[in-house]
Amino acid sequence: MSVTAARSRSEQPGRIQAVDALRGFALLGILLVNAHMMAGPYGLGTIPDPDSSVLDRSVEGLVQTFAAGKFFLMFSFLFGYSLTLQVASAERAGARPVPRLLRRSLGLLVLGVLHAVFLYTGDILVSYALLGLILVAARGCSPRAALRAAGIVYGLLGAAFLLLGAGTLLVPAAETAEVDAELAQGVPALVDGYRGDAASVVRTNVTQMPEQLLAALLLGGFVVAAFLVGLHCGKRRLLADGQVSDARLRRVVVLGVLAGLPGNVFMALSVGGAFGPRWPVFGTMVGTVTAPALTAAYVCGMLLLLRSVRGPRVAALLAPAGRMALTNYLSQSAVLALVFTGYGLALYDRLDPLAVTIGALLLYAGQLVLSARLMARHRYGPVEWLLRTVTLARLPHDLDRSAAAH
Repeated sequence: MSVTAARSRSEQPGRIQAVDALRGFALLGILLVNAHMMAGPYGLGTIPDPDSSVLDRSVEGLVQTFAAGKFFLMFSFLFGYSLTLQVASAERAGARPVPRLLRRSLGLLVLGVLHAVFLYTGDILVSYALLGLILVAARGCSPRAALRAAGIVYGLLGAAFLLLGAGTLLVPAAETAEVDAELAQGVPALVDGYRGDAASVVRTNVTQMPEQLLAALLLGGFVVAAFLVGLHCGKRRLLADGQVSDARLRRVVVLGVLAGLPGNVFMALSVGGAFGPRWPVFGTMVGTVTAPALTAAYVCGMLLLLRSVRGPRVAALLAPAGRMALTNYLSQSAVLALVFTGYGLALYDRLDPLAVTIGALLLYAGQLVLSARLMARHRYGPVEWLLRTVTLARLPHDLDRSAAAH
């Protein structure tokens, strides 16, 4: 571990490779989930699909179990961690951190609104821009206070989710079937909207935004909790200095899998209809509450892998994509919109889940290759450069290799 710590210190004040690699890994899970959501109205069981096959449900179940709800929390954790790097960068430059952070939030807000209107309503940037203001306000708290606050937020919201989900089990099956039938009535309009021209796609996105905003509001507490855990780890420089032992990382992986996997398998089975029409909401709540455990297992498992003999190869593969994660995130939506909507091929509701998954994996592989080439020549991805310009309120021609680029 001393070698890892020495390497991390030698990188400072440059980028932290573990952060970039984790962010590059998170892009895969985000892409898998978003691809299924953008591919059709039945994505990951949001609306019951009467024509789905066993293979369709199995593929979606795997994505539900291992990806849905886990990787956006990983991004949230890294967002909180990066705030400490942003503050440190401003202090080294002799600048006030708050104006920079507020300008960055404004830039993310604008990008998020444009993303939701023109590409994908399941945008996460708006949530990060608005909820990130809580991080700005909490930037001066102690690591212990940040972790304690995260636990309180998670505990209260988790209990509320489980109680709400359990309450849905009391709803008569006939009423649940009526709700599903009402949702199904909106499918033809969605299909027509996303297969239409560009104006039709935008109108359909706008009509879907209130529902997406409600979902973002409900999940906002979990995002804030992940922010605060990231803030705690960033203040203690846990990813930069290798202060966490391998044994402790292994314990988190084991405990995270034991605590998170059963709940997420239960969610996948419930949403897939294995237990009947009453169970999807409760299953989703259970999966949402237990998702952070799997996220923690993923983070610690990746850190162990990065410390292993294969670590340099893994980092070289993932870190370039993580350095330009915002560009990759938005370009994923752009490619998916070209494939599934009237912007391009209009394949909305025309591809089965297996084909969607394979296509997403191919797109991710292409992004890894392209990111490596771009980052070998440039310090920033194009959207990162734009956001950094807004953050600094000037062109980023500085030579500071600080983690503000994170």
